[in-house]
Amino acid sequence: MTSFDTSPQWNVWRALLALAVVFVMLATTGWTALRSHRESTALQASLDKWAHGRLHGHRLPDPEAAPTRLARFFASLTPRDRDRLAHRYPLAVGNMNGAPVTLRYLANRIALDQARRIERKRMHDSRLSTAGQQDAGRRMHRYESLLNPRRQILAFDPEGSGRIAEVFGNLTAAQRISVVVPGVDTDLLTFQRTHRKYSAPVGMAKALYAAERAASPTTRTAVIAWADYTSPDGLGVDAATGLRAAEGAVRLNALLHALPGRSPVSMFCHSYGSVVCGVAAHGMPRRVADIAVAASPGMRAASAARLGTTARVWAMRDASDWVQDVPYLELGGLGHGADPVSSAFGARVLSARDAQGHSGYFQPGTDSLRNLAVIGVGAYDAVTCAQENDACRSGLSGTTTAGRA
Repeated sequence: MTSFDTSPQWNVWRALLALAVVFVMLATTGWTALRSHRESTALQASLDKWAHGRLHGHRLPDPEAAPTRLARFFASLTPRDRDRLAHRYPLAVGNMNGAPVTLRYLANRIALDQARRIERKRMHDSRLSTAGQQDAGRRMHRYESLLNPRRQILAFDPEGSGRIAEVFGNLTAAQRISVVVPGVDTDLLTFQRTHRKYSAPVGMAKALYAAERAASPTTRTAVIAWADYTSPDGLGVDAATGLRAAEGAVRLNALLHALPGRSPVSMFCHSYGSVVCGVAAHGMPRRVADIAVAASPGMRAASAARLGTTARVWAMRDASDWVQDVPYLELGGLGHGADPVSSAFGARVLSARDAQGHSGYFQPGTDSLRNLAVIGVGAYDAVTCAQENDACRSGLSGTTTAGRA
């Protein structure tokens, strides 16, 4: 008998697969549509206000216009006018693909300050329960942390559990850009942790940024901690389906197509984040040179070739990671397909020695983080492959820079 026959994780996934029929019935009776209905949010209100706004008597461009169109619009403005738009429509500008990144940082500081003030009032709102007041306090303190002037917040939406993205390094001047896509249970409050900090997006991105600079001190790098999607809440039905991944993939590709410059981009996708990257892969711009997944439950594809991307596909999994015990299949919309570290999948399999479990891949000093960092700076000759994987170094000999522009 293999280990997954008795592990708790296998029991969870087996139960989820048994729920397939129930899930389909709920979906067809309109339950899913009902649950997905959402009232207008603060972000939508800001976008609506922008849509009806004017600057010097002229209408503002469609906030959903192509990033290049929006970039031209902002480039045509004076610094004073750009600043004015950020203050008038902070959530709209702060999340607008095509707006200058420094302007987005400013707009999101304004939006975060507004959100902090709201939560500070809610902390003392007698209409809220004690638990509600405590939740307001946690969010208020998170906003205070994010308002540190050294932080570069690229996206922010306070609605629900919240969405956010942060940049480490100079994004506009970077020669190499890395994007970290996290998995389940990622929101505003879990974006950064003090305990087990390298299991949270900020810790992952900081560790990767430091490791990339150590791997190639002369390479200008930037790393984005991208938690700008609504991730599944725990190992429930959402984690076993591609719904959240499909929604996240749209948002992820919108970001990738709006990144400044033409520098190569490397994707680092952990756990359910690898499902998001798998769904997004075929729509990623060609400047995405690498998609590296760690602790993946599957990428909703039968093989790397079926992802529909020109990027190199890398995969790693530590021997102690429980994700190896999930059923790598797709049935009735549940499950995420083939195992990315299997030989049949065709990814380049990397060593993940010392990763220690499901959340240890970005821990400093591990083989896994070192491998991710050298991929991030394009030093492919320095990767450490899994011994049993012959495809890992295929076509990489003599390659020290990633160059799909």
